Amino acid sequence: MNQDIAESILEAGKSYGADYVEIFEEETRSSTLALKDQKIETASAGTEFGIGVRLLYGTEVLYAYTSDESKDALLNMVKTLAFGRNGSSSGLVKYVPTPCKFGENYPNFMDPRVLGNGYKLDFLHAADDSARKVSNRICQVVASITDSCSHVNIISSGGVNVSDYRCHTRLGINVTAGTGSEKIVSREAPGALAGYEALEKFNAPELAKMAAERSLRMLDAGHISGGIMPVVMGPGFGGVIFHEAVGHPLETEAIRHQASPFCGKLGQVVAQPCLTAIDDGTIPGSWGSVAVDDEGMKTERTVLIENGVLKNYMSDMVGAMEVGCARTGSARRESYKYAPVSRMRNSFIAPGKDSFDDMIHSVEHGLYAAKMAGGSVNPATGEFNFAVEEGYEIDHGKIGRPVRGATLIGKGDQVLRGISMVGSDLSIAAGVCGASSGSVPVTVGQPTIKVDSILVGGR
Repeated sequence: MNQDIAESILEAGKSYGADYVEIFEEETRSSTLALKDQKIETASAGTEFGIGVRLLYGTEVLYAYTSDESKDALLNMVKTLAFGRNGSSSGLVKYVPTPCKFGENYPNFMDPRVLGNGYKLDFLHAADDSARKVSNRICQVVASITDSCSHVNIISSGGVNVSDYRCHTRLGINVTAGTGSEKIVSREAPGALAGYEALEKFNAPELAKMAAERSLRMLDAGHISGGIMPVVMGPGFGGVIFHEAVGHPLETEAIRHQASPFCGKLGQVVAQPCLTAIDDGTIPGSWGSVAVDDEGMKTERTVLIENGVLKNYMSDMVGAMEVGCARTGSARRESYKYAPVSRMRNSFIAPGKDSFDDMIHSVEHGLYAAKMAGGSVNPATGEFNFAVEEGYEIDHGKIGRPVRGATLIGKGDQVLRGISMVGSDLSIAAGVCGASSGSVPVTVGQPTIKVDSILVGGR
């Protein structure tokens, strides 16, 4: 942004009495290519540009945005945003500091804006071919590649002037197995903070084969009888329960509204000593990582729970002021159309020391949830309901028959206390998290864990 325009916006916001003025400028180029049943279903690309201005009066937030970058339009937007506000702090912003640039160096970067759809199509066809070779009962394959390349500038009256380049690439593979009217869908969807160099690492044919084989196993599976029982949860996307039922209530956006079971519990025991949980924005190339958050603060590794003790919340500027905690570089937003709030980045349960065999052997009768699917949660209470994509009965300490249709039902803070064993096989999985500041890339993760008691829905 032109320095004169930036200074004028900051000074205008101050002249209306704002304690803090922030400019968020963004240009994003994104594209999607999807193959369904060996035919191109979607091929789209677009560019979006806009500028958002945020005024803080204490912890009260006023926000507006526009795609008109002219000085007059921006100053008029600030005037409209601050309507009825009076102040005497004009001229307090004298200069915009030299910008600090992030996100410019991606190892072996293959720019999605340069490589065309022909390059992507080979990966999608390879995934489709691999899934269909598994069985003639594979009745549908949908494969897609999405990417987005964003430049953002964040300038504030607090002396922030940050430029960041962010490139995300994600592969999605849905494989459906069917017999008659019965259909089972299995999904793999890795993502990375990277360009198309990530596609080689994803190994589309192998992921498609895995999804196909899982859908077939579940197609032939029976159903589990519901009830309260111990559950061993597999690594990776199993962390979605922690993300939804525990992670969201640990964001200051929930804490400051008194909409969390963890309000006022810093320093208290909230889990068994075997459990440590982390939200980390610094993992190189990870889908949920950020060099700087959307308030221009460098990201960090935040230990949320350490050996069962609640240590930190995830915070943005407003949340930190209202809750009285340190900022953690967790302010995020989908785009210039949203004001930032505290959000997760890469959230996971840290590795422990228990073996998978010991967990299974410790269960007389229960469920092994090898892979989780989606679900729902009430952030204020932590009550959740999540589907199990791939499950197996545990019978007398051994993995038994495959079962489908299982759901896990409970409350986040209670399940947290029920985690008694934590494995060493940590893995993380890409996802998209929606909240008041829009949808942002996140990863969820955990090693294999054992929950002593949880309600399992079945047939």
